[in-house]
Amino acid sequence: MSDMAAGRITVRIPNELQDRLRSCSRLGGKTESRLIREALETYLGQAGGARVAYELAEEAGLIGCIGRAAKDLSTNRRHFEGFGQGK
Repeated sequence: MSDMAAGRITVRIPNELQDRLRSCSRLGGKTESRLIREALETYLGQAGGARVAYELAEEAGLIGCIGRAAKDLSTNRRHFEGFGQGK
C-alpha cells in the first residue's frame, strides 16, 4: 500500500499493546500500519462489501473438513431422500 490519498489518524495505546504490535509486526514481516488496517477491516467489516457464506465457511475451516463424505452431496438427489420430513 502506497501513501494513499486517505485520512490519517493518531491513536494512543497502552505500552503493552504497542509492544505486542511491534513484536507481531516484526514476526509477520508487515508494517505496524498494515496490521492496524487489517485489524480495523476485520473489526468493522471487510473492505469491498460483505463476504458470501462460502468465504466465511472456508475461513472457519468448514470446507473439506469431513473426510469420508460423498463427493456429490449437494447434487445427487439420492442424498435428499426424506430430507425435511418429520421422524
